[in-house]
Amino acid sequence: MKVFTLFIALFTANFMWAQQDVEDRDDNPITEINKNLLKIDIKEPLLQVAVKNCNDFKPAAFEGGVKVYKETLQKYMYDYLNSDFYVLNGDFTFTLTIDQTGKVTNIEGTPKVSNSNYFFDDMKYVVRRIKKSWTPASCNGQPVTSQIKLKMNFSSIATDL
Repeated sequence: MKVFTLFIALFTANFMWAQQDVEDRDDNPITEINKNLLKIDIKEPLLQVAVKNCNDFKPAAFEGGVKVYKETLQKYMYDYLNSDFYVLNGDFTFTLTIDQTGKVTNIEGTPKVSNSNYFFDDMKYVVRRIKKSWTPASCNGQPVTSQIKLKMNFSSIATDL
């Protein structure tokens, strides 16, 4: 009889401890979720910085043209930017350095604002995800390193889902 009473007591205690407040759990589907909706406007044309003392400068070109690069970049930005960690509003300029082989070797963003380093790191990741190479710029028939400036406008809307 003692064993039966102990068994019933443990059985009842197990159910009492199993009942916990659902709001304390992390996997509660009712919890509030914040989401940033991001609108990106990449300005055309892409501006190229010409090489000094060059008589026959040919700018760097992307396979498929500026329109294809703009569409690809915008798609990758929507896919890979982690915009839940920062709010983007306003104009930003990115300078891409393209070496003699057509690879993007450096990406710099301006203006520097609070927490923009996270955004700029994400943008470096996005630009490097684009696998197509550029045709390098040339000066007098020789490939040279060049810079391309991308101007973008961002609008973020924070919402609670």
